[in-house]
Amino acid sequence: MTLLDFWHSHAGEFGALLAQHIMLVGVSTTVAIAAGVPLGILAARRPRLGAPLVWVANVVQTIPSLAMFGFLLPLPLVGGLGARVAIFVLILYALLPVIRTTTAGIRSVDPVLVEAGTALGMTPGQLLRTVQLPLALPSIVAGIRVAAVIGVGTATIAAAVGAGGLGEYIFRGLSMVDPTVILAGAVPSALLALSIDGALTLLERQVRSMPHEPAARRRRAVAAVLALLVVAVAAASAAYALRAPGNAIRVGSKNFTEQLILGELLAQTIEARTPYRVERRLNLGGTFICDRALRSGDIDVYVEYSGTAQTAIFRDPPGGTRAEGFETLRGRYADAGVTLMDPLGFENTFALLVRGDAARAAGWKTLSDLVPQAATLRAGFGYEFLQRQDGYPGLARAYGLRFAAPPTAMDLSLIYRALAERQVDLVAGDATSGLIEAYDLVMLDDDRHYFPPYDAAAVVRTAALHQHPGLGEALGYLSGRISVADMRRMNHAVDGRRQDPADVARAFLDMLK
Repeated sequence: MTLLDFWHSHAGEFGALLAQHIMLVGVSTTVAIAAGVPLGILAARRPRLGAPLVWVANVVQTIPSLAMFGFLLPLPLVGGLGARVAIFVLILYALLPVIRTTTAGIRSVDPVLVEAGTALGMTPGQLLRTVQLPLALPSIVAGIRVAAVIGVGTATIAAAVGAGGLGEYIFRGLSMVDPTVILAGAVPSALLALSIDGALTLLERQVRSMPHEPAARRRRAVAAVLALLVVAVAAASAAYALRAPGNAIRVGSKNFTEQLILGELLAQTIEARTPYRVERRLNLGGTFICDRALRSGDIDVYVEYSGTAQTAIFRDPPGGTRAEGFETLRGRYADAGVTLMDPLGFENTFALLVRGDAARAAGWKTLSDLVPQAATLRAGFGYEFLQRQDGYPGLARAYGLRFAAPPTAMDLSLIYRALAERQVDLVAGDATSGLIEAYDLVMLDDDRHYFPPYDAAAVVRTAALHQHPGLGEALGYLSGRISVADMRRMNHAVDGRRQDPADVARAFLDMLK
């Protein structure tokens, strides 16, 4: 009932995400059919020309979908955030099954029939239309079925690049470690895949069951079913287009709980204090995806942390006072066409965490206290922390950390539970996480002051401020009004009490009034 309650309370959002998912799969599969069938015919009739095409399609299938999105993000035309890059990737993945089954279907036609048609004076085009394609239809429909089902699954990954769809619930649930939210996206995605697979399986059987029917009748039957699918895709696309804001302010966020809350705080503040519409592009991924999206204009504003921007984005060494570092950062952003707003009021530094019972038994209070026993410990860090200049490599040098084995890389949404369940002994989390208290974790003091300040502040495209008068004033409303305690309470409300980030943000803004 919890899952049903979630769908009921998020009915409008669920309908929009489902429409987006159908649109992504439908458009990409339709284009793949339009391109893949001719390419499959070419591969069957001209093997020397077709072999390289099939080879390229095979190579594409070997690339993990998330990596493919990452490769394409910086490219012009097909790159960027949103539905464009998602549809392009889905087309690439759908091409191989369509090309292969079309080729196999054409080649499976009895050569005797082809010879008979040729003897009757048929041209190659007539042979293709009246003999080969009708007989190859069952194989082609089977390929379309595989391509569509692959598309439904791959489209869930597209939520990581702001394309929407049911994957938004899956990523949101992972960041919140909430099985209900994960299932809210996974269950309808699976049902959609089964429904498409079932419908196309029936079509395939229908085509196979009338081998002696006139070719024209078979083509009409297939065309009728495909027309229905096109109508369904068009309806979903229209619903998506009607809901998508036109000249909206696009608010982004990274892919963990605090960022979802901050994204909602920005979005709801803009909606309440300006006449502009807001498009939410939350849960986009890590720092570099959000920064790239901001600079390319795919989003207009998100919340960044000063230390992250200084060391990871601009690759500057930490130094100077807190105020000096922030003003230097403001200048660096201004050179890139971005305005750094005043701090929101809290700092979210990296937190090196251990279990409370272990810290109390060993007397650990600082990172230096832990160093002598590091060789007996297992560490688990997020992907960014393992790579960033202000992350694990520099920390290990600063403290002389040597663990029993290389740190395990894991998603940020999993590290707290992994530590609490004794899968690892040390993690790098967020100082404002509500799970620190919930799981009885202890934050070790950075006694050598390795980490720079991480003041949270909104970064907004300067062009968006000029284009939307009043936007800067609305964003400034939040400056200095969110304390560390406030952020911890909001994070705990989402992570510990399973509240919706939008509801938590709304309650906090109501409290500020």
